[in-house]
Amino acid sequence: TSSENRKYIPMGFLDDKTIPTNSVLIIPDATLYHFGVLTSNVHMAWMRAVAGRFGDGYNYSKELVYNTFPWPTPTKEQKARIEKTALSILEARKRHSSVSLEVMYGENMHLFTDLRDAHNANNRAVMQAYGFSIKDMSEEDCVSELMKLYQKMEQQ
Repeated sequence: TSSENRKYIPMGFLDDKTIPTNSVLIIPDATLYHFGVLTSNVHMAWMRAVAGRFGDGYNYSKELVYNTFPWPTPTKEQKARIEKTALSILEARKRHSSVSLEVMYGENMHLFTDLRDAHNANNRAVMQAYGFSIKDMSEEDCVSELMKLYQKMEQQ
Protein backbone atom coordinates (compact mmCIF):
# COMPACT_ATOMS: atom_id res chain seq x y z
CA THR A 1 0.00 0.00 0.00
CA SER A 2 1.35 3.42 -0.91
CA SER A 3 0.12 6.97 -0.68
CA GLU A 4 -1.57 8.58 -3.65
CA ASN A 5 0.66 11.60 -3.01
CA ARG A 6 3.79 9.75 -4.14
CA LYS A 7 4.94 9.96 -7.73
CA TYR A 8 6.77 6.64 -7.27
CA ILE A 9 6.14 3.70 -4.98
CA PRO A 10 9.43 3.18 -3.16
CA MET A 11 11.01 -0.10 -4.24
CA GLY A 12 14.41 -1.54 -3.62
CA PHE A 13 16.61 -4.55 -3.09
CA LEU A 14 16.75 -6.64 0.07
CA ASP A 15 19.94 -8.07 1.48
CA ASP A 16 20.18 -11.71 2.53
CA LYS A 17 19.74 -10.72 6.19
CA THR A 18 16.28 -9.25 5.64
CA ILE A 19 13.17 -11.38 5.94
CA PRO A 20 10.21 -9.66 4.28
CA THR A 21 6.81 -9.73 5.94
CA ASN A 22 3.76 -11.21 4.26
CA SER A 23 2.68 -7.72 3.13
CA VAL A 24 5.80 -7.24 1.00
CA LEU A 25 5.96 -8.36 -2.61
CA ILE A 26 9.33 -9.68 -3.72
CA ILE A 27 10.78 -10.64 -7.07
CA PRO A 28 13.43 -13.31 -6.60
CA ASP A 29 16.55 -12.66 -8.69
CA ALA A 30 15.38 -9.22 -9.78
CA THR A 31 17.97 -7.21 -11.69
CA LEU A 32 18.70 -3.52 -12.14
CA TYR A 33 16.69 -3.74 -15.36
CA HIS A 34 13.61 -4.97 -13.48
CA PHE A 35 14.07 -2.28 -10.85
CA GLY A 36 14.46 0.42 -13.52
CA VAL A 37 11.29 -0.53 -15.36
CA LEU A 38 9.24 -1.05 -12.19
CA THR A 39 10.25 2.29 -10.67
CA SER A 40 9.60 4.20 -13.91
CA ASN A 41 6.81 6.63 -14.66
CA VAL A 42 5.51 4.08 -17.22
CA HIS A 43 4.98 1.40 -14.58
CA MET A 44 3.64 3.95 -12.09
CA ALA A 45 1.08 5.11 -14.70
CA TRP A 46 0.00 1.48 -15.14
CA MET A 47 -0.19 1.01 -11.38
CA ARG A 48 -2.36 4.11 -10.92
CA ALA A 49 -4.70 2.87 -13.65
CA VAL A 50 -5.15 -0.76 -12.56
CA ALA A 51 -4.26 -1.05 -8.85
CA GLY A 52 -6.85 -1.44 -6.16
CA ARG A 53 -7.35 1.29 -3.61
CA PHE A 54 -6.88 1.31 0.14
CA GLY A 55 -8.45 4.49 1.45
CA ASP A 56 -6.80 7.25 -0.54
CA GLY A 57 -3.74 5.13 -1.37
CA TYR A 58 -2.91 2.45 -3.89
CA ASN A 59 -2.88 -1.24 -3.12
CA TYR A 60 -0.21 -2.74 -5.38
CA SER A 61 -0.86 -6.40 -6.05
CA LYS A 62 0.94 -8.96 -8.15
CA GLU A 63 -2.33 -10.11 -9.70
CA LEU A 64 -3.68 -6.73 -10.82
CA VAL A 65 -0.54 -4.71 -11.38
CA TYR A 66 2.61 -6.79 -11.80
CA ASN A 67 1.23 -9.82 -13.65
CA THR A 68 -0.74 -7.68 -16.11
CA PHE A 69 2.04 -5.19 -16.83
CA PRO A 70 3.24 -5.28 -20.46
CA TRP A 71 7.04 -5.18 -20.31
CA PRO A 72 9.04 -3.51 -23.08
CA THR A 73 11.25 -5.45 -25.48
CA PRO A 74 14.37 -3.31 -25.36
CA THR A 75 17.46 -3.58 -27.47
CA LYS A 76 20.69 -4.52 -25.66
CA GLU A 77 21.65 -0.85 -25.63
CA GLN A 78 18.28 0.24 -24.23
CA LYS A 79 18.42 -2.43 -21.53
CA ALA A 80 21.95 -1.34 -20.56
CA ARG A 81 20.79 2.27 -20.35
CA ILE A 82 17.88 1.30 -18.07
CA GLU A 83 20.29 -0.63 -15.85
CA LYS A 84 22.59 2.40 -15.70
CA THR A 85 19.79 4.81 -14.80
CA ALA A 86 18.41 2.36 -12.24
CA LEU A 87 21.82 2.25 -10.59
CA SER A 88 21.84 6.07 -10.52
CA ILE A 89 18.58 6.00 -8.55
CA LEU A 90 20.08 3.63 -5.99
CA GLU A 91 23.25 5.72 -5.76
CA ALA A 92 21.21 8.89 -5.18
CA ARG A 93 19.34 7.11 -2.39
CA LYS A 94 22.63 6.10 -0.78
CA ARG A 95 23.72 9.73 -0.70
CA HIS A 96 20.64 10.41 1.45
CA SER A 97 20.83 7.24 3.55
CA SER A 98 20.16 9.18 6.75
CA VAL A 99 16.64 9.83 5.41
CA SER A 100 13.95 7.17 5.04
CA LEU A 101 12.40 6.22 1.70
CA GLU A 102 9.14 7.58 3.12
CA VAL A 103 10.73 11.02 3.35
CA MET A 104 12.62 10.78 0.04
CA TYR A 105 9.47 9.83 -1.84
CA GLY A 106 7.08 12.03 0.09
CA GLU A 107 5.86 15.52 -0.63
CA ASN A 108 9.41 16.90 -0.30
CA MET A 109 10.91 14.72 -3.05
CA HIS A 110 11.70 17.91 -4.95
CA LEU A 111 14.35 18.65 -2.31
CA PHE A 112 16.33 15.59 -3.40
CA THR A 113 17.32 16.93 -6.82
CA ASP A 114 19.82 14.16 -7.58
CA LEU A 115 17.16 11.51 -6.90
CA ARG A 116 14.60 13.39 -8.98
CA ASP A 117 17.09 13.77 -11.84
CA ALA A 118 17.98 10.08 -11.66
CA HIS A 119 14.30 9.16 -11.89
CA ASN A 120 13.82 11.52 -14.83
CA ALA A 121 16.73 9.90 -16.70
CA ASN A 122 15.31 6.47 -15.91
CA ASN A 123 11.87 7.53 -17.14
CA ARG A 124 13.38 8.65 -20.45
CA ALA A 125 15.28 5.38 -20.84
CA VAL A 126 12.20 3.24 -20.15
CA MET A 127 9.97 5.32 -22.43
CA GLN A 128 12.52 4.95 -25.23
CA ALA A 129 12.49 1.17 -24.73
CA TYR A 130 8.75 1.24 -25.36
CA GLY A 131 9.12 3.60 -28.31
CA PHE A 132 7.05 6.22 -26.48
CA SER A 133 7.39 9.93 -27.14
CA ILE A 134 9.29 11.49 -24.28
CA LYS A 135 8.05 15.04 -24.78
CA ASP A 136 4.48 14.66 -25.95
CA MET A 137 3.07 11.70 -24.02
CA SER A 138 0.65 12.33 -21.17
CA GLU A 139 0.06 9.72 -18.50
CA GLU A 140 -3.31 8.95 -20.09
CA ASP A 141 -1.62 8.40 -23.48
CA CYS A 142 0.92 6.13 -21.81
CA VAL A 143 -1.78 4.02 -20.18
CA SER A 144 -3.67 3.85 -23.48
CA GLU A 145 -0.58 2.50 -25.25
CA LEU A 146 0.08 0.05 -22.42
CA MET A 147 -3.53 -1.18 -22.65
CA LYS A 148 -2.99 -1.88 -26.35
CA LEU A 149 0.12 -3.89 -25.47
CA TYR A 150 -1.80 -5.69 -22.74
CA GLN A 151 -4.52 -6.65 -25.22
CA LYS A 152 -1.86 -8.10 -27.53
CA MET A 153 -0.42 -10.05 -24.60
CA GLU A 154 -3.83 -11.50 -23.80
CA GLN A 155 -4.36 -12.58 -27.41
CA GLN A 156 -1.19 -14.69 -27.41
